[in-house]
Parts: sequence; structure tokens; C-alpha cells
Amino acid sequence: AAETLFEAIAGAALNRISDFNPQAMANTMWAFACVGWKQSDLFTLFGSALLERLGMLNDTQKSQLHVVIVYFQIEWPHVEFPLSAHVQSLRSAFTRQEPTPSRFQREVSTMLERLGWSHTFEYETADGFSLDLAQPETKRAIEVDVEIRPLVVVSHTGDTILSSFAVSHKHRNLRRTPTLAF
Repeated sequence: AAETLFEAIAGAALNRISDFNPQAMANTMWAFACVGWKQSDLFTLFGSALLERLGMLNDTQKSQLHVVIVYFQIEWPHVEFPLSAHVQSLRSAFTRQEPTPSRFQREVSTMLERLGWSHTFEYETADGFSLDLAQPETKRAIEVDVEIRPLVVVSHTGDTILSSFAVSHKHRNLRRTPTLAF
């Protein structure tokens, strides 16, 4: 049912792309990346339409586009994404949007260290994603007190893989989707 709904939304959006302002374009591409949309045409057409209007976006919207670029590169590594030339500025916006570590994250980190799980606190991947607690050498990571945002893991080659999304609130996990094994 959800797939049928997103197909209908994608069709309507593509037919009315000229009605979208830059924020709506960024939001739409980000939403489709979050659900793992498997058709590149929506991303390439919206990306092309947005290319000349990137300057109208704020850092939040640009950070959404960074997530879209990473998703696009994973799904279609041999297809050129229209916004790829702007990857550095979009990554910078994404990095600026990263929240500062919470007290809870620091406490979890300290407790894991005491239990013998050595890790890097706030490890940054090559793609600019910040992993709360990571063991880069074993390719393991833990995200603490996640809001709605992508969970990221690092592949055996060291590349970032957008693996799943989680929804949680006040340190209680409300929903978790399976992560990609690496």
C-alpha cells in the first residue's frame, strides 16, 4: 500500500515540478531518499530543476540534499547526479547541522569505555557523517538518542553506507528498521 501511495505521489510531483519552490524540491527528494525510493528519475529531474536555485536554500535544506546525494551515489553509482558538483558545500551544510553531543551520549560513551568497549566518540566518516560511538577498525557504530535521522555505518572498504533510519524519542526506541550488515 505504501509503495502505491509513493508511486502516486512521485507521478504527481513529476507532473507538477514547475510548481515546486526550492524548499519543496529539497524536502521531496529527501523524503523519497528516506523511504529508499528505487527510481532515479525523480531525483535527477528534481536535482536538475533545483540546480540554479541552490542559493535560495538554508543549511537545513542543503543538509537534506547531502543525504540525497549520498543515497543517490549508493543506489546509482554510475549515474551522474545533477547536484554532484556541489557535494562539498552540501556536506558542509550537513556538518553544520549536526547537533552537539548530548550529556546522555557522553554518559553512554563513558560506560562503554568502563565495560571495555573502546571506541571513538563522534567519529566523522569520509562523507561527513558523524557517528556517535564508533570502532572504525571493526566497522561497528552505535547511535545514541537518535531523532529522525539516518543511521550510518561504514562498509568493509571504508565507504559510508546509508543503512537504516530509526525513530526514537527521549532515549526510548520507538521503531528501528534493520541495518545493512557490513
